[in-house]
Amino acid sequence: MKNNDHFGILTERMQNFREEVLDEKPYIDAERAILATESYKANLNQQNVIKRAIMLQNILEKMTIYIENKTLLAGNQSTKNRNAPIFPEYTMDFVIDELDKFEKRDGDVFYITEKTKEQLRTVAPFWKNNNLRARGEALLPNEVSIFMETGIFGMEGKLNAGDAHLSVNYSKLLSDGLAGYEERTKKLKAELDLTDPNSIDKYIFYKAVLIVIASIRNFSLRYSKLASEQAAKETDLQRKAELTEISRICSKVPYEPAASFREAIQSVWFIQLILQIESNGHSLSYGRFDQYMYPFFIKDIDKKRITKTDVLELLTCLWIKTLTINKVRSQAHTFSSAGSPMYQNVTIGGQTTDKTDAVNELSFIVLQSIAQTRLTQPNLTVRYHKNLNKNFFDECIEVMKLGFGMPAFNNDEIIIPSFINWGVNEDDAYNYSAIGCVETAVPGKWGYRCTGMSYINFPRVLLCSMNNGVDMTSGKKFTKGYGYFTEMTSYEQLLSSWDKTVREITRYSVIIENAIDKASERDVPDVLCSLLTDDCIGRGKTIKEGGAIYDFISGLQVGIANMADSLAAIKKLVFDEKKITAKQLWDAITDNFQSPDSKKIQAMLIYDAPKYGNDIDYVDNLIVEAYDSYLDEIRKYPNTRHDRGPIGGIRYGGTSSISANVGQGMGTMATPDGRTAHEPLAEGCSPSHNSDKNGPTAVFKSVTKLPTDKITGGVLLNQKMTPMMLSSEKNKQKLEMLIKTFFNRLHGYHVQYNIVSKETLLNAQDHPEDHKDLIVRVAGYSAFFNDLSRATQDDIIDRTEQSL
Repeated sequence: MKNNDHFGILTERMQNFREEVLDEKPYIDAERAILATESYKANLNQQNVIKRAIMLQNILEKMTIYIENKTLLAGNQSTKNRNAPIFPEYTMDFVIDELDKFEKRDGDVFYITEKTKEQLRTVAPFWKNNNLRARGEALLPNEVSIFMETGIFGMEGKLNAGDAHLSVNYSKLLSDGLAGYEERTKKLKAELDLTDPNSIDKYIFYKAVLIVIASIRNFSLRYSKLASEQAAKETDLQRKAELTEISRICSKVPYEPAASFREAIQSVWFIQLILQIESNGHSLSYGRFDQYMYPFFIKDIDKKRITKTDVLELLTCLWIKTLTINKVRSQAHTFSSAGSPMYQNVTIGGQTTDKTDAVNELSFIVLQSIAQTRLTQPNLTVRYHKNLNKNFFDECIEVMKLGFGMPAFNNDEIIIPSFINWGVNEDDAYNYSAIGCVETAVPGKWGYRCTGMSYINFPRVLLCSMNNGVDMTSGKKFTKGYGYFTEMTSYEQLLSSWDKTVREITRYSVIIENAIDKASERDVPDVLCSLLTDDCIGRGKTIKEGGAIYDFISGLQVGIANMADSLAAIKKLVFDEKKITAKQLWDAITDNFQSPDSKKIQAMLIYDAPKYGNDIDYVDNLIVEAYDSYLDEIRKYPNTRHDRGPIGGIRYGGTSSISANVGQGMGTMATPDGRTAHEPLAEGCSPSHNSDKNGPTAVFKSVTKLPTDKITGGVLLNQKMTPMMLSSEKNKQKLEMLIKTFFNRLHGYHVQYNIVSKETLLNAQDHPEDHKDLIVRVAGYSAFFNDLSRATQDDIIDRTEQSL
């Protein structure tokens, strides 16, 4: 890793710790699967919420623990850093099917020993037809089976894993400790009137909560004992003192309230870790870290119990530990989550509830720590607002210049009003944080999956609407059918067919989401995540049952730019100017633009039609009109928690499609924008590659014509610049002004930057050994370039390079 004169460098031991973690090969780890199986077998008679609590207890009591010789924080997920545990209660199917393929993948490679293979084959029979995937599929009505067979909605992640996509109430954890939750739970449990039928489920939930709290206390005490044993053997006096302090802290938190910065950071890490031992749902985020940690920071600084140098080293240690958490996905799922991301987002900046700038001294140190570690985890988001501290904004740009895709910016000026319009309390709206990629929620008060439900592939649905309801990829009948494009005589006919088709597809997606949500609610309730989310304890419900204060979710709409460009090409060239006939266009699409005549048509589609991303109302307004059909339809369908307690319980839009543009593109035939079959679709709401010719301002203007107030699930915009573009102070200030204009005047939702040259990326493909530390922004997250599949690498290389 290169030295960084502006932000300084890691301490020697953190540098060594970082390298040790990065050098670890990620292996498939069977230990958790073995312990989960053991627990489930012994508790077949128990209710699932108790079964889950006892399972977590068994894992935390028996799993391998260790304290690395350079760490300042205790806690590990698996038998070795960066190993990926197996979660058989969700699925074992892909694990067994791919045992001999994990090491042969093109990207997202995992290693596996023959011993581990045998261990997994041994436990697998117990889970046959006895896990979330099996029960979720059994709940699905016959009318949606065709969509599961064709994989159009991208449900792999929902069937094979937990939900997450939230941040728990770390602020309350630090102030009350788990002891505070325990006291409240015991009180509510004792007050139950068990003659009330509803009290039985509450009683069982409270019993599960108490099991989990006791288990976590014992887990931290295991580390306290281990640290004490290591301290007794340690000859280095400094390290002996550190281990002794680790032992003391682990004997206290997270059960007791934190009283210092060191205690607070260890408490947060324990919970962040255990949540991901309990469930393998990703996008488990830290929330507004600089806000809830600041009181401990400033108190310790004022009392001279800690120095800023100490704080910086602790933060860098936390981020390195964060990278140790890993997850293995099925090969199919990797197409939409390339680079093994965990999306553990940390949010800084923004505003306080009294509407003043929330940037504090710790915000700057978090930036510095992220700059020093330069890792893919955590995912750093800065909340922007019009009165953001100028020096802080300058430092954010300096971090961007380092070229690892962070920080991303979310805009308070659009997100807070949007939340309030949806019914979120104003104070809560001002306390939102980024979750996972660019999605947003209120930490500790929001239900599962604020985004990440079904993928709706707009270009593929458009082709279906042009083909009388028949999917072009599979040849299967998806919808009733509203006409053939070759028989349409006006653009309005096509728009009508699109409107009916996308509404029908949306309805099917909701049926699937609801069935899987119900299976998840019944089969794999997460006790720890629920107890740390308000107000599950007060309501005596898990999150899936409606325990959270707020519950809004969104799916992901893929191929926004392709849809826009396709509609513009059709309207302009076929119906307005009549340069080509509907039959000529359709023949060229079905020919995949291969014949000489088809290639001529393709050239016209690419060069003679206006493109989204250039501030051209003609094309931008078409995608707004088409998008409105989906947004209007999706609001009709409440989620499974509606009327069960939370505010909301509804769905809205979201474009945070991670790397699904590559996977979804593989399953999409040629499209009317001139894109050939199986090529990646445009990513997020970004323009198609090299179609945005009028510079970054024009891109911003096109993007902000989208109904962002209805796309609260995230409006993901990636931009790419070369390092040379930010090499001067003048250009740095120009970029700041550009972002300010985007957010203040145009009300953009989000933007993030890849600061890397095409030449560097091409060289990294040819010489990966020379680019071990190369990190790129894939979508709403960053990944090591070498970990990505060739298709995803190519997609990033081909993105437009903007200039200032």
